This record gives sequence, C-alpha cells and structure tokens, in this order.
Amino acid sequence: VIRLKAKVNNGATLEVLFSVDCFDFVKNRFRLRKQNRASNFTIFVQKIRTMKLLMIYCHQFGYNPVSKTLEDFPEMTQGGHFENALTAFIQTETKDEENPKAVETKLIKNLKWAAKKNETRKVVLHSFAHLSESKADPHFTKTLFDAAQLRMENAGYECSQTPFGYFLDINVKAPGISQARIFKSF
Repeated sequence: VIRLKAKVNNGATLEVLFSVDCFDFVKNRFRLRKQNRASNFTIFVQKIRTMKLLMIYCHQFGYNPVSKTLEDFPEMTQGGHFENALTAFIQTETKDEENPKAVETKLIKNLKWAAKKNETRKVVLHSFAHLSESKADPHFTKTLFDAAQLRMENAGYECSQTPFGYFLDINVKAPGISQARIFKSF
C-alpha cells in the first residue's frame, strides 16, 4: 500500500491510499501535473511498510524453550543448535494478512539474498514479535513460516524453525561484519 500526500496552495493536505498496482499510473499522472503546475502543490510519497525482518548471520545459534506463551501450538521441550546459519527474527504485522502471497515472496527473496551474502545455505526462522507494535494473528504467522520453510527447502536450503509460541533462551555468536546483520521492512 502506498500513501500519497499532496499539499495544495491553500495549505490543505490531501491524503490517499493506493495499492502498489495502481500507484505507477497515479505517480505518472501527478508527475505530468507537477510539471505543468509545479507551484500549486507539493507531493510527498510514503510507502507503508509492514513485515519487520532482522537477519543475523551466526557462526553459532542455539535455543532452549523456556515458557509457552501460546496454547494453540504444539508442546516443545527440545532445544536446537545451528552453525553457520542465517537466523531471521521475523515480525509479521496486521497489514501482512491482506496480501499473504506477496509477503511470503518478499520474505523468501530477502532470506535468499542475505544467505547468499553470507555464503550459507542454512536458514532459521524465528518469530520475534518485538520489532513493532502491530502484530498479525499467530496462526497467520505460523502458516507463513511453514510456507516459507517449504519454499526454502524446495530451493535447496536447509531451513528450520524455532518453537512457535515460546519464549526461548537463545545463544548467538555472530561475526562483526556488516552483512552479518541486516534489517528489512517491507
């Protein structure tokens, strides 16, 4: 979704939300009008971002389930340990539920890109609902994670998930290089 704000001569602000599909048409139309009447208004364009994705390449990443926070999900008592893996701390937001396929595709593209930058084929998905105040339904998030894991595995990656609906003790050992820590919002 794109938010378009236009400030007109009388000081009023017009604000309209557009889907990404029709935004190019609108943008081109406003460019033409802006060229003809540049002094009459100013355009501010802001893309409304949704999912938050913090990717950390880890020499070592480990977890142990501590306390269950969501009753609808399976019991997990086993911990896990990974070496040379990209760990994705993912926050889905309410807006993501409007277009799940597009969100899934962007997530996959970003995971593959960051894994390639860090020369790994191992990816760990971790639900991290602390990157924003807006939170998607947990069942939506789990479904997205399952679909992402399947797509990553079909593309030749080793992909795992941390236990969903738990607070975890985590252990992270990450190198001090720029591509080891990447934040995306889309």
